[in-house]
Amino acid sequence: MELDRDTLLRLYRTMTTIRHFEERGVPETGQRGMSASVHSSVGQEAVPTGVCAHLSDDDYIGSTHRGHGHCIAKGVEPKLMMAELFGRIDGPNKGKGGSMHIADMSKGMLGTNGIVAGSVPLAVGAALTSKIRKLGRVAVAFFGDGGANQGVLHECMNLASVWKLPVVFCCENNGYAESTPVEYGLSVANVVDRAPGYDMPGIYVDGMDVLAVYEAAGQAVDRARSGGGPALLEARTYRYYGHTVFDDPLTYRTKEEQDHWRARDPLLTFRNHMIAQGNAITSEELDQMDAEALQLIEEAVSFADASPLPEPHEIL
Repeated sequence: MELDRDTLLRLYRTMTTIRHFEERGVPETGQRGMSASVHSSVGQEAVPTGVCAHLSDDDYIGSTHRGHGHCIAKGVEPKLMMAELFGRIDGPNKGKGGSMHIADMSKGMLGTNGIVAGSVPLAVGAALTSKIRKLGRVAVAFFGDGGANQGVLHECMNLASVWKLPVVFCCENNGYAESTPVEYGLSVANVVDRAPGYDMPGIYVDGMDVLAVYEAAGQAVDRARSGGGPALLEARTYRYYGHTVFDDPLTYRTKEEQDHWRARDPLLTFRNHMIAQGNAITSEELDQMDAEALQLIEEAVSFADASPLPEPHEIL
């Protein structure tokens, strides 16, 4: 698959923006006493980046509790997201939703969601709307390996297949449902093994490689948009940190395992691939994009701090 220079740079810019939002923003929320409700997606940047690169503002996504990357990849402004994390009035949900309830309908972002697999039926409903009204829009339902065992997902996959809805079910398999290893809770080797039971294609992809995700997601999105019906995409990825900031992942996984996955870092993998290919994208350019992403997040923190808290009467 050959991608033009602008697309390649756009993919990296999205990933580094997600990385810096998580590395900078999550600690800031902790300093404001709100860290229990924040889940870092560091390590998983390639999945939302590769998937959402095929979507427009008119398309829809349903997210998860670990959804900051989904928001950024779908075009939600980081400064507004940061305000929401800080509980400020300028957040997309006026500071009342927090990390797990960021929604922006102008971007087709149906919301992050604190309920496991809770956004799946929202995405399927949006896909049904698109089909009935002939809008030509696609919906993506993000969920994790823990969500793969929720009953609502299976109901939605069945209904989407029966009605041939334009929806892509995207499983971000990071290996752990909080602290439960995927191999302990899954009845099959891979989540995509369940796709034939719903008469839809299943695509397994390396979720640490944004180019692989981009290619696989493109197939699924194109199929949905052209009227071919739903598909199940499983991206094998890894979260670097604990379930939340209070979780010590070394109580249920080894340092050797963590080191193995960190060596396959999606940003580093992309950088090494670009340099090896000699396609005129330099380390200096990527370094500059990293610096610009960090500056963007610093400005987001300042914006959020300057944003006022909601008025008490708004609670009523």
